[in-house]
Amino acid sequence: MGGCGTLGLENAQSLVGIALVLLVCWAVSENRRRFPWKLAIGAMTVQALLVLALFGLPALRSGLQGVGVAVDGLASSTQAGVAFVFGFLAGTPNQPYPLTDAGSLFVFAFRVLPVILVVCALAALLWHWKILVWITQAFGFVFERTMGLRGPPALATAATVFMGQVEGPIFIRSYLPSLSRSELFMLIAVGMACVSGSTMVAYATILKDVLPNAAAHVLTASIVSAPAGVLLARIIVPRDAAIEQAQAYDPLAAKKYDSSIDALIKGTTDGLQIMLNVGATLIVFVALTAMVNNILGVFGDVAGAPLSVERGLGVLFAPLAWAIGVPWHDAPAAGSLLGVKLVLTEFTAFIKMGAIPVEAMDARSRVLMTYALCGFANIASVGINLAGFSVLVPERRNEIVGMVWKAMMAGFLATCLTASIVGLLPADLFGA
Repeated sequence: MGGCGTLGLENAQSLVGIALVLLVCWAVSENRRRFPWKLAIGAMTVQALLVLALFGLPALRSGLQGVGVAVDGLASSTQAGVAFVFGFLAGTPNQPYPLTDAGSLFVFAFRVLPVILVVCALAALLWHWKILVWITQAFGFVFERTMGLRGPPALATAATVFMGQVEGPIFIRSYLPSLSRSELFMLIAVGMACVSGSTMVAYATILKDVLPNAAAHVLTASIVSAPAGVLLARIIVPRDAAIEQAQAYDPLAAKKYDSSIDALIKGTTDGLQIMLNVGATLIVFVALTAMVNNILGVFGDVAGAPLSVERGLGVLFAPLAWAIGVPWHDAPAAGSLLGVKLVLTEFTAFIKMGAIPVEAMDARSRVLMTYALCGFANIASVGINLAGFSVLVPERRNEIVGMVWKAMMAGFLATCLTASIVGLLPADLFGA
């Protein structure tokens, strides 16, 4: 790839992805005459600077590597609890039968889903201790100052990065009815552009064997996709400053626990619900895909290979993968991952990418796809957002129904924009 800091045509290729994403969002905008040029330049600059700082500055880079160590420690600690409950089914070295395939010890239900449970409990405890509150408020201040967001939406945007697409807006529940249409759309879009803290750890666990410093990439991807989500949401539904009026809000009033034990218990309960939803969604969507593939199999081989959902998605999204910066020889596989993420959830896409042998995909392509996949924008999330916001702000349900599909598109393209920004930077910065 050349020496450190080397740029080439492959980096310039990512400019196509940036232009394509902005053009599509402008084309579906509710007011094409109000393109936020200053916000576009500022948001993409913030993204690039954040990535450069996190991976280029020695102190911050060491901190990101420390995140990887922490994730490994969290995963191993979780496995201790899983092994206590499920015994050898958790994949412990001591198996009661002769082991012929070490890879078979990695069972998703025992290796990944329990991590969500532990992280949700830990996040609740850190919130009760005010540690996560301070971190969220700091990010909210940054979004407010750099991107012109009002206080409550800025806080909810920051909380979404760590807590999830519906959990983040809960922190400003009392404020949701008075949000402008643009602000409400932005919250839904940002929620689909990012992932929650619990799933970050799960994704890093899936990718750690095929992507060096996977935890750092996943964490960075979720953080820097938030400005992208804000930008694309503002393009599609431009801001109307005249109807945005200030309202006092206490961020600590939204989520309170009586004690540390109460936080752990409620966090565990919330985590269990998320864990069951993720597992159930994966079973249903993978089953439906297999069903469709079986039907397509009736037509036999076409161009030397059987028809399948994954193959069709690869053809459909390969040009987008190339525009992001992926070399054309990796574009069909990368395009298939993008399609799987949109139709079958990002969990399935990460599992499929984790199963691609190291030598079968360029290191740079794998890095770019990690950023492109790291978001909740998929068909299942449309239902999650409709259900969640119908409870949080029932009086605006009809309005949300009319915008949630556009929000999914904005969230999907936001992660593609993030990947394109990363593609502009020297590959050596990430060790790819």
